[in-house]
Amino acid sequence: MTPEDLFGTWTLISHQFVTLETDERREMFGADPLGTLVLTPDHRMIAFITANDRKPAVDDASTAALYKSMLVYSGPFRLEAPDQLVTTVEMAWHPAWVGGEQARTLALEGDILSIMTPVMAHPTIAGQTARGVLTWRRLSRF
Repeated sequence: MTPEDLFGTWTLISHQFVTLETDERREMFGADPLGTLVLTPDHRMIAFITANDRKPAVDDASTAALYKSMLVYSGPFRLEAPDQLVTTVEMAWHPAWVGGEQARTLALEGDILSIMTPVMAHPTIAGQTARGVLTWRRLSRF
């Protein structure tokens, strides 16, 4: 895979965490998440994902819920090996990501792009590890 294969706009089909111990799959932003991924010819990217059922905030608790129902980050990217995308994060919904790198494993079949995160402690199941699996469909090419 080359960077040119990735250039374009993508829409999110699914965002799951798959536990390694049980192969359980959890939809992290619901069954029908919203998401856009843009990868440009000048090697910049932005990913923006939200749950589909978000409501406007009315108090501190609902404001916190909005924060937990989204993910966004952006910055320059590079390919390391044909299937490794590394983004140097310049801005993100979570300040801990800013200044760091996010590495992802890619698989491309036609206009379907699968992106897998590294294995990590599962965010909602104590004591288990998981990998994020995001599936995107190409909307347009640059």
